[in-house]
Amino acid sequence: MTKTFVLDTNVLLHNAESIECFADNVIVLPMAVIEELDKFKTHNDELGRNARYVIRRLDSLRAEGNLRDGVPINNGGTLKIMTSSSADFDPGLEANLADNMILRLAYSLMKKGETVIFVSKDINARIKADALGLQAVDFEKQKVNLEELYTGYSEATVSGTVVDNFFKSEIIETPGVGRFPNEFILLKDKDNDKHTALSRVIKEGTLKHLSSQVDRVWNIQARNKEQRLALELLVDPEVFIVTLVGQAGTGKTLLALAAALQATLTNRQYDRILVSRPIIPMGKDIGYLPGAKEEKLSHWMQPIFDNLTYLLRDGVEESSGGKKKKLSSQEKMHRLLSENTIGLEALTYIRGRSIPRQYVIVDEAQNLTPHEVKTIISRAGEGTKMVLTGDPYQIDNPYLDASSNGMIYTAERLKDQAIHGHITLKKSERSHLAAIAAEYL
Repeated sequence: MTKTFVLDTNVLLHNAESIECFADNVIVLPMAVIEELDKFKTHNDELGRNARYVIRRLDSLRAEGNLRDGVPINNGGTLKIMTSSSADFDPGLEANLADNMILRLAYSLMKKGETVIFVSKDINARIKADALGLQAVDFEKQKVNLEELYTGYSEATVSGTVVDNFFKSEIIETPGVGRFPNEFILLKDKDNDKHTALSRVIKEGTLKHLSSQVDRVWNIQARNKEQRLALELLVDPEVFIVTLVGQAGTGKTLLALAAALQATLTNRQYDRILVSRPIIPMGKDIGYLPGAKEEKLSHWMQPIFDNLTYLLRDGVEESSGGKKKKLSSQEKMHRLLSENTIGLEALTYIRGRSIPRQYVIVDEAQNLTPHEVKTIISRAGEGTKMVLTGDPYQIDNPYLDASSNGMIYTAERLKDQAIHGHITLKKSERSHLAAIAAEYL
């Protein structure tokens, strides 16, 4: 049975190709959606780019027929643009609001006997649709079940001989153990729970030892097993993209910065560290910020500065005029910034760039859409490593949730790739107070 999908504006702004995702059905775009797209088309951010893409796509479809009557699209479906005047049934909503115009049209189509599904990423719009008796759903493409998210770590019960052989050999073959590249497996003796070995998957059924060079990275040491596994991935130059998921205080950003300093300043594997965060405030926005780009970014990058101050806390002695003085962590950090060894960048300016031989950290990546993450990762040039960190339970983007954000989607989609590694950090190590807040509040 053919269904009629009425799409809200936010669906098109979230995924510009969403009109192609409802195969063999009818897609209806209310005129109010087109008017809202027109308001976004001049924006220089991802929303503006998506609005322009959709508008161009709709314009190209005009050559296939009349959009009012319905135009066939590549997936076997039909696209229609309908005005609110097509709504013959009035559900009693306030007429001048764009959301209500969209819902009024969907309601009228349902009353005419069509099987209507209203698709929106706006929770409030879905609530109103449900109150009208409409079937309302979120846009499900690019969603991942967070409860089933690949964690990057698992346990396998094996014979004691397998554990013994693992300690004797650098690499062992264990058919059926380990599904994904760079997954970490704890081998447990079936007859003795304390007889274990921690291994890393090269490919399915092939395990190797963890590196002995990763016990300390930039003078910090892992405080739990997951942090140790994260460091293993963060310092490995053969792993070009790492996703770190964890609640507040689990050490995601600190570990990533420590590994970046080690790889760039000590090992000279990269020319530069590039750090970026989405510019999304928590709570009420403080509005316009004065100054040049670097001054504006400094307010958003304060969590990065906090971590760098901690990592650079051991003073460095510098000779000046025959005298030695000890540099503070703040002085060392400002020197790295002024020498452009560490760069700060707003994600707004990253599109179109090519970034070679850099250690790139994208903090708070849970506030990015899958398409935005794709745009960022595709900027990586030869020899660049990308690290995405974030907490899926602290999302400030109103149209994303723990299952639809770009970081979670990336972790799940890339788990089969040999150049990707992922770890879910579980234990807060910031302080006892932070751990209590993460667990109980």
